[in-house]
Amino acid sequence: MERAIVTSRLALRMPSEPATEQDAPVAQDLLDTLAAHANECVGLAANMVGVRKRIIAVDDNGTRRAMLNPEIMEKSGPYETEEGCLSLPGRRGTTRYQSIMLRWQDADMAWHEQRFSGWTAQIIQHEIDHCNGILI
Repeated sequence: MERAIVTSRLALRMPSEPATEQDAPVAQDLLDTLAAHANECVGLAANMVGVRKRIIAVDDNGTRRAMLNPEIMEKSGPYETEEGCLSLPGRRGTTRYQSIMLRWQDADMAWHEQRFSGWTAQIIQHEIDHCNGILI
C-alpha cells in the first residue's frame, strides 16, 4: 500500500527502532511507495512514511529491494556530493563513501551481507541516515 510522505523535520530527526518480523508489511508498503514515486525517488526509509522502524527500500539498478535493520560494516572512498530528498525541498551537500559493506535482514528476518558501490551505495547511505535521524 502506498503511504503519504512525511515532511516534518521534527519527526524525521527521531531515530528509528529495530525492525521485527511483525514489520514486514511496512517493508512492502515502502516498496509500493517507492514504485509510486519512481519518477522522483530512488530510496525511502520507514520514518519517511511515518513508521519509526529501521527499514529502507532502495532502487538497486532497477530492482527495488527492502532491507530491515541495515548496518554499514565497512566503508571506503569518501567523496563530497549533493543530494535531494523526497521529504525535504532543495539539495544539500554531504559526504558519502564509494563502497560499503552492508549487513541487513530481509522480510523473513534472514541476514545478508553484500558490498555495494557507486550510486546504489549512495542511496543506501542516505536512507540509513534517515533511520538514524540524520537529515542532509
